[in-house]
Amino acid sequence: MTLELSRRLAAAALAACLLAGVGATSHAAPPVPAAPCESRDLGFDVQEAGWKHLPLSRKKAHTAYTVERDGARSVLVARAEASASLYVAPLAKPMRVPATLRWAWRTDAAVPGADNREKRLEDAPLRVIVAFDGDADKLPAGERTQRRLAESLSGRPPPFATLMYLWTDKVAPETLIPSAHTSQLKMLAVGPGPGGGGLGQWQSFERNLAADFRRAYGAEPGPLLGVAVLTDTDNTGAKASGRYADLRLQCAGG
Repeated sequence: MTLELSRRLAAAALAACLLAGVGATSHAAPPVPAAPCESRDLGFDVQEAGWKHLPLSRKKAHTAYTVERDGARSVLVARAEASASLYVAPLAKPMRVPATLRWAWRTDAAVPGADNREKRLEDAPLRVIVAFDGDADKLPAGERTQRRLAESLSGRPPPFATLMYLWTDKVAPETLIPSAHTSQLKMLAVGPGPGGGGLGQWQSFERNLAADFRRAYGAEPGPLLGVAVLTDTDNTGAKASGRYADLRLQCAGG
């Protein structure tokens, strides 16, 4: 194996390990029947939400996550310094995809030099990540190999597919950015776009998960596995901070 191929496999495996951190499970066989959709508050002070810190790699410094109060709001404060790790809320059982995911976030600055279109510059002050189940046997052989490698490195099987809502000032909102490492991770820019407007201000979002998945993957989504946030600067080596609040999964009709 050449050095370049080894590096590519390692990078792909690390990206898949990120996916593995979000989902509770992913099946080699067709996915198990999903539980009915249940609207739920994913506030960071809600014990039932099950939020926990999850490192991406033993070789990476960890982003620091702390829960603070901002008036009546429970806020997750993320501080990264040449670091990357997740804060995750895995579901106990796969669930039918809710109609919408809501959240609010805030950052005071972009990550200097970051550009998620370039695999060596993939950092962001704010990301909200959603993991979906599916039939991994239907993936191309190369993807299945990456999944096996990721599971051996992380001890967790990756979810079938992941949507990553991304703060970026490099592309216009609603731009889809494919991952350079795996076809099963799609980044969707939700703001602010070139110019970086809204710095230092809370911004709220409500996304139709099924519609966004169909646009990203050209197929219907499988059951929902979990939600995570990520503030990372491991590629640029920079510093960044972000705040997250008001996450909620909302089912149709309730």
